[in-house]
Amino acid sequence: MMELEKHYINRSGWLRAAVLGANDGILSTTSLAIGVAAASDTKAPVILAALAGLAAGALSMAAGEFVSVSSQSDIETADIEREKRELEFMPVVELKELAKIYVNRGLNHDLAMQVATQLTLHDALGAHAKDELGISEITQAKPFQAALASAASFIAGGALPVIVSFFAPLDKMIYFQYGCAIIFLAASGAIAARAGGSSIGKSIMRICFWGTFAMLMSALVGYLFGVKVS
Repeated sequence: MMELEKHYINRSGWLRAAVLGANDGILSTTSLAIGVAAASDTKAPVILAALAGLAAGALSMAAGEFVSVSSQSDIETADIEREKRELEFMPVVELKELAKIYVNRGLNHDLAMQVATQLTLHDALGAHAKDELGISEITQAKPFQAALASAASFIAGGALPVIVSFFAPLDKMIYFQYGCAIIFLAASGAIAARAGGSSIGKSIMRICFWGTFAMLMSALVGYLFGVKVS
C-alpha cells in the first residue's frame, strides 16, 4: 500500500515563531553574558545580565510577535471583508474573476467556469479567500499563538545560558558560554529542521555560523570598552 506524503506547511506558523524565539533566547542571552563577562571581575554581573536579558527578551519577543502578526491579521481581515462586500454587490464579476484564476492555472474556460460555479455555491467567500487572496486556515495569521510560542521558546532557549552563567567559572565563562551555546544552537537547528522536514545539516551550519559571529562581536565590544564591572 502506497504511503501518503507527509507535509509540514501546517506547522509553519507556530514553528517559525518557536524557532525564532528559541534561537534568539540562546543567542541574545549568551551574547549578553559573554559581553558582560569580558568586562567583569566578578560573576554576579554576568548572572544578573543573563537573567535580565532572559526576562526582557521573552516579553519583547511576545510583544513584538503579537504586534507583527496582529498587523498581518488585520490586513487579512480587511481583505476578507472587502471580498465579502464585492461578492454581495458584484457576484457575476467575482465569479468571472474566480474562473479566470483557474484558467491561468491551466483549465479551459468552460471547465474553469464550472469549477468556479461549484465552489461559489459551496463556499464563495472561502474560495475567493483561498484562491484570490491566498488566505487559508493553515496560513492564516494567529497572533496569540505566535506570541505564546515566541515567549515560551525564548525562555526555554535563554534559560540554558543562564544556567551556564551560574556554574561556569568566571575566568572561563566566555569559553563555556560559547561552547554550550553552539551545542544548544545546533540542537535547536536540528529540532527545527526535523519538525519542518528540511535539511538538518544546512540548518545547523547556518545557525552556528551566524551565532558564532554574533557572540564574537559581543565579546569584542566587552573587550574594547575595557570597563571592569565588579
